[in-house]
Amino acid sequence: MQEQTDPAQRPVPGPPPGHPAPDADPRAGIEEAVTALEELGDLPVAEHVERFDAVHTELAVALSSIDKV
Repeated sequence: MQEQTDPAQRPVPGPPPGHPAPDADPRAGIEEAVTALEELGDLPVAEHVERFDAVHTELAVALSSIDKV
C-alpha cells in the first residue's frame, strides 16, 4: 500500500529562479517583456523565440502569484 502524505508537506511551485519575490508587482516584468516585442521587426526571426519566451515566463510568474499559489 502507498503511504499517504500530508498535502501541506508537498513543495509548492513558485516563480522561476531569478524572478521577483511573489510579493512584488508582476506587471513591471510583463510590461518590460511586452515592450521588447516592439523591436521584433528589427531582429532576425531566429531571435523572436527568445522574446516570446520572456513574455511567456513573465505571464507564468504573474499567474503563479495569484492567490500565492
